[in-house]
Amino acid sequence: MTAAGTTGSWANRVLVALGGNAMSAPDGSATEVDQIEALGRAATHIADLVAAGVQVAVTHGNGPQVGNLLVKNELTAQVVPPVSLDWCVASTQATIGFVLADALESEFAARGIDRPVASLVTRTLVDGADPAFATPTKPVGRYLDKAAAQPFIDLGQHWRDFGDKGWRRVVASPRPLRILDAPVAATLVESGTVVICSGGGGIPVARTASAGDAPGRLTGVEAVIDKDHSAAILADLLDCDALVIATDIDNAVLHYGTPQARPLGLVGVAEMAGYLAEGHFAAGSMGPKVEAAHRFAAGQGRTGTAGRTSIITRLDLLTQALTSEPGSVGTVIRGGS
Repeated sequence: MTAAGTTGSWANRVLVALGGNAMSAPDGSATEVDQIEALGRAATHIADLVAAGVQVAVTHGNGPQVGNLLVKNELTAQVVPPVSLDWCVASTQATIGFVLADALESEFAARGIDRPVASLVTRTLVDGADPAFATPTKPVGRYLDKAAAQPFIDLGQHWRDFGDKGWRRVVASPRPLRILDAPVAATLVESGTVVICSGGGGIPVARTASAGDAPGRLTGVEAVIDKDHSAAILADLLDCDALVIATDIDNAVLHYGTPQARPLGLVGVAEMAGYLAEGHFAAGSMGPKVEAAHRFAAGQGRTGTAGRTSIITRLDLLTQALTSEPGSVGTVIRGGS
């Protein structure tokens, strides 16, 4: 890693993974205006990091946006055919990508930063035989009563009864295997471009069975991919020094919700592996973030295992976390330890 003082940051190349809170108002509303304003705020913090001399790539969640499209599917199902989840992910990737690109270009222009920005619609390969397809568990969209959900069940969708809350659609969330368009993203990053890619974990695609000598072809599948797990793979393929998972809390916390709660600062990969094994992080919230951060930091970095670091912290602390003593801001997982 570059020593502090060369770029102002102790990392040369960083992938920033924006959480859903970066794309909605503080109260959670996600109107078009809310999303534009929220992404504008995110662009300010990303520009701070670019101004410190760091090469930056960006990925993002899309849960609220896909949820909105699913509601539109429900409300218009009798008029136009509902679109599949892979189409929803592709649509939201493009929408978020262009809004964030516009915001970053405006922010760069205001600061006199000469840095191109590009948004790349990105596919992620999954295994069509992944067990997740047989047992969909990821809730998406809104709650409905059974009568309202039935037409979609009749269309072959999986819905689950959540008791007093009502029925909600559940979909497969297979493990990402490969970010198919990462080589293009890497070329853009190498050229000095701030690239926005792999939104929502990537558009889920699987390869059909081969026919004789002809390889199977890629096709979209009904699934959503965990964006943090995809981010860990993407950061590896982009040869990043650091993966930053920007969320709405300062640190990952041990014994969360108990009197023994303790925020984590600088942690080695072996120590964090122990905390994961002990079940400290909830599967539906912090668990995937910590797992993904650990996965990246534990990998072989371009300067050895000690050359990889992951950070989990608030978006507004992003630059501070990368320019301060590692672990003084946010949860920092250091490779090679």
